[in-house]
Amino acid sequence: MGRALRLSRQLRQIESAIGTLSAPLRDSLAMLTVKELANAARAESPHLYGSPPDRIYQTWGEGSEVGLERALSDNAQVRMRGIALWIAVVYHETENADHAALTSLHKQVLRLLRVIKESAGAKPEVYAQWGTDGRGEAA
Repeated sequence: MGRALRLSRQLRQIESAIGTLSAPLRDSLAMLTVKELANAARAESPHLYGSPPDRIYQTWGEGSEVGLERALSDNAQVRMRGIALWIAVVYHETENADHAALTSLHKQVLRLLRVIKESAGAKPEVYAQWGTDGRGEAA
């Protein structure tokens, strides 16, 4: 499936972009990612979050491409916003996928979310955003 392959390539670039962030920026990324996931979830079509409104009837939108473009920026703030947007869009796009490659990609996105959460350290304000107390238990 072409879409799964494209998103897999983008995932590697997103992982690389995350690797360039300092520890304080990773803390900010964790909180920003939670906000983007929540914003996308509130959207009428979460998988189209970040796409122009006229794309409502498409299978996927442009959010992942927009997010990736921003994630490759030299500006750290733009990079973080792009990473968070990409994760939110791809999470929702692959969440209920019935194709094995997209299901596998969703699992990889979940692992990436775990890495971001864990890299945020034991900061209560970050864990409050994730809905846990830092030990993985509901707050």
